[in-house]
Amino acid sequence: MKIAVDAMGGDFGPAVVVEGAVTAAGEFGLASVLVGDRAAVEREIVRLKAQDLPITVRHAGQVVGMAEPPAHALRRKRDSSLRVAAELCKEGECQALVSAGNTGAAMAIGMHVLGVLPGVDRPAIAAALPSLSGYTILIDAGANVDPKPRHLFQVAVMGHVYSRDIVGKDNPRVGLLSVGEEEGKGNELTKEAFEELRTSSLNFIGNIEGRDIYNGRCDVVVTDGFTGNVCLKVSESLAEMLTEMIRQELGRDNFSLAGAVLSKRAFARMKRRVDYTEMGGAPLLGINGASIICHGASPVKAIKNAVRVAAEWVTSGVNEHIKTALEAETELAEGREGGRE
Repeated sequence: MKIAVDAMGGDFGPAVVVEGAVTAAGEFGLASVLVGDRAAVEREIVRLKAQDLPITVRHAGQVVGMAEPPAHALRRKRDSSLRVAAELCKEGECQALVSAGNTGAAMAIGMHVLGVLPGVDRPAIAAALPSLSGYTILIDAGANVDPKPRHLFQVAVMGHVYSRDIVGKDNPRVGLLSVGEEEGKGNELTKEAFEELRTSSLNFIGNIEGRDIYNGRCDVVVTDGFTGNVCLKVSESLAEMLTEMIRQELGRDNFSLAGAVLSKRAFARMKRRVDYTEMGGAPLLGINGASIICHGASPVKAIKNAVRVAAEWVTSGVNEHIKTALEAETELAEGREGGRE
């Protein structure tokens, strides 16, 4: 198995991305094809003394900017590192793609080059958020800001499969994010999606509220990309604020400093539980391939784990399981319709 890594994506360029791929090769034995400016990438490989690891380089002469419109990247940058990496997956030379670059461009190029799975109208971004029961999958976290009810249903099925296959939840509890728990709460989108989910074979627990994302009540939170992305960004900001507030308070006086020393192990465990780099990035589910989208400011650890999760995606057969699950739900819906006739 080989993972195509967009070596030029992200805020820090090839230095961090290459080191992440090198670390994944060293720790997990995962082979990567680093796509980008050959000279720049090879300099990093030499700096890291990684010439003997299972890593190769594929040259790409263009880079997609972080603020570049996706349509521009798709039409005018056919030799970008992101596009070439996607082409490697389409041709079968690589089995998955990892990029910390432009999210919109990654989605547009992924859909254009790889296409979508049968039964999927639009792909969705699945973000793994820490909760009291492990990880909660928030889907969609930004791919589609104005979906239809059937899109949310497809999103729910994809989130269910990913939570089961990658996070390890046996029968994931699926909740629909709304403004209240009661049936009938929400806008027209959530009301119609509720009915589709209620009659599905998923372990649907009904409407949930924002607080249920973190309290462990459900394993998959289904929402539109606009709301999901707002939730994700608020969560990131809240985590940063709480970390800084704890740091400030622990250094306020000698008693607090002493308590911090005694609680050092507990704080270290807590940090691991809320560390987004443990999952590496967010999968773009629904495309006919495997693509992990990382945060632009991803450190080495995040890139390393993104390569690992991409490999797990492939070996777990997530895409085949999504297709099977969608086919089963379609047959179930057709059976209900036939029963009413």
